[in-house]
Amino acid sequence: MTRVDFYLLNTHEPQARRVFACKLAEKAWRLGLKVYVQTGSASESRIMDDLLWTFRQGSFVPHALAEGTAEELADTPVAIGHGAPPEGFSDLLVNLGAQSLPQLNRFSRLAEVVDQDETLRQQGRLRFRLYRDQGLELETHHIDAV
Repeated sequence: MTRVDFYLLNTHEPQARRVFACKLAEKAWRLGLKVYVQTGSASESRIMDDLLWTFRQGSFVPHALAEGTAEELADTPVAIGHGAPPEGFSDLLVNLGAQSLPQLNRFSRLAEVVDQDETLRQQGRLRFRLYRDQGLELETHHIDAV
């Protein structure tokens, strides 16, 4: 069963949300997990692609845009995209998009990163209810600083 963690950031700054997602991806990669970072658009995917190289001094998270084939992404620990997750990525989904994914049950863990933007909060509440109604294990974390 998928475990869902909601990370509620106490900021309105979109960049803080992205940086937190990078930190989650880095931690998961260091634990040997395959990570898919779900964004809302191609432009957001490119922003995350750039940010994973620069989010902190000395950062290095091996990653790729999820535009390649499953074979091309086989050795990539972190994939970023705005469409269906590539095959082989089922350990952690970091959702920065507005929607939940229909194939959610293929992931061991899901991280929902929500900041103080009212639209994002409303979308997050809807996803929380959806996951709860599906009987998923939910955990909420209040994050003071990123």
